Amino acid sequence: MKNGLRQSMAWLHAWSGLVVGWVLFAVFVTGTASYYRTDITAWMQPELRRESAQTALDLPRAAEIGIAHLQAHAVGARTWSIGLPQPDRPIIDLFWRTKPGAPPNIVQLDGHTGEPASFRKTRGGDFLYRFHFELHMPPLWGRWIVGICAMVMLVALISGIVTHRRIFADFFTLRRDKSAQRGWLDAHNVTGVLALPFHLMITYTGIVTLAMMYMPWGVTAAYKGDATRFYAETSQITTQRPPLGRPGTLAPIAPMVARAVATIHEPLERLSIVNPGDAGATVIAIFEEPHGLAHQHPQIAFDGTTGEIVEILQGGLKPAAKTFTTMVGLHEAHFAGPALRILFFLCGLMGCVMVASGLILWSVARLPKPGETAFLGLRVVQALNIGTVIGLPTGIAVYFLANRILPPGLEGRLDWEVRAFFAAWIVMAVVPLFRPHRAAWREMALVTAALFLAVALVDLAAAAAPGPSALLRHDPRFLWFDAAMMALAGLFALVARKVARFQTRTRTKSAPVGAPRTA
Repeated sequence: MKNGLRQSMAWLHAWSGLVVGWVLFAVFVTGTASYYRTDITAWMQPELRRESAQTALDLPRAAEIGIAHLQAHAVGARTWSIGLPQPDRPIIDLFWRTKPGAPPNIVQLDGHTGEPASFRKTRGGDFLYRFHFELHMPPLWGRWIVGICAMVMLVALISGIVTHRRIFADFFTLRRDKSAQRGWLDAHNVTGVLALPFHLMITYTGIVTLAMMYMPWGVTAAYKGDATRFYAETSQITTQRPPLGRPGTLAPIAPMVARAVATIHEPLERLSIVNPGDAGATVIAIFEEPHGLAHQHPQIAFDGTTGEIVEILQGGLKPAAKTFTTMVGLHEAHFAGPALRILFFLCGLMGCVMVASGLILWSVARLPKPGETAFLGLRVVQALNIGTVIGLPTGIAVYFLANRILPPGLEGRLDWEVRAFFAAWIVMAVVPLFRPHRAAWREMALVTAALFLAVALVDLAAAAAPGPSALLRHDPRFLWFDAAMMALAGLFALVARKVARFQTRTRTKSAPVGAPRTA
């Protein structure tokens, strides 16, 4: 080894971080937002929040409504899925495929009346959640790319620990009035060290959650490729019942739902009907996971034609499966109460700052000296940094803004929201190529601040439309959301101000003796 261990680790840390840094920033931002994805979805569908308090939900009747629709429109599908209405979302979600690989059929019905649901269509927080690990790509491609980047992230974290001899001293060091490179290095160190246990945990558990896709060979060898049997034997799903090959009539669904609710005292999430037209049909009631680290949904399987219980799955995980579900639970933080969720969210924000400051530090450390010309690669990295660090939040702000501006009945509305997200992101990535570097940072940050402020103002204006007193009845969760948008607006306005002050200070220092100082 020509260089010492730390020098080699520093090289590995810098280049591994750069190669995947842009993807990791997107993963961190959308993953951090996903801690509040249900709140984001609720904000993006305010009509549901108003309707949810009108009448109590009748789950057996809602299941009957769903089954009736599926029997009329989904004949021939191998599996039906019924998402049952919840207190904050009184909607019946129906899902089926006519054949493997075919586009899914998705229908949403009013949980009280059974009529087609009349509310603004949106992907809500689920879009950010799925982008976090699929990048809005075909699932296989997206998950492999994110998984590879997470593995490189783990390498960057470990090499960063080895590189920093003063890791504990760096925890207390932030020299923001020194050179730009020193300031960014300290910001990178502080956010990296302060939340280091979280960064290691979230990266490792993120890889583990998709380990079966990355390393399927053990299950393939032991179960001859039958992964379903593996999940059943480890008590993660109920045992699969094969079709009998002769027609069968589905028993009334309401008694099954009532019996399932009486058996397991957790909120009932959805029903899965396997082989619905067969004499060997199975109805599976799937519940929310109970409070705790392990991410396991209790389930009850019914014989679809008789309505009798054939299997109850509640706990009883094998040690390896328990370890796996605990890793998934740690990553998704479903167990976290309000205070712990805020801590996870703040650690996620520090992860965003750590990745962003690392990207910027790479380019700052390679700035040309006076009289030299910046090489093309540096210019590309600088533009990509702005397009990622500023452009992605801009896309999210436009995504939220489109939710309030687009007509509720627009055809393909949820797709137009996503298109608005990517259009804004692309514009913010292209414009910096044609603007001076620091001017681009300031201008793009100001645009982003204005957009986040607009999100909050548009929502408050819509809430106050019936009259100023209507704001007093506005959902508290929505007010917190608007406050978060204003805070982000203030953050990006502060970034623009800091860049402008740095430009002014740089011009003042570089002015020749006797030359007038410019603002």
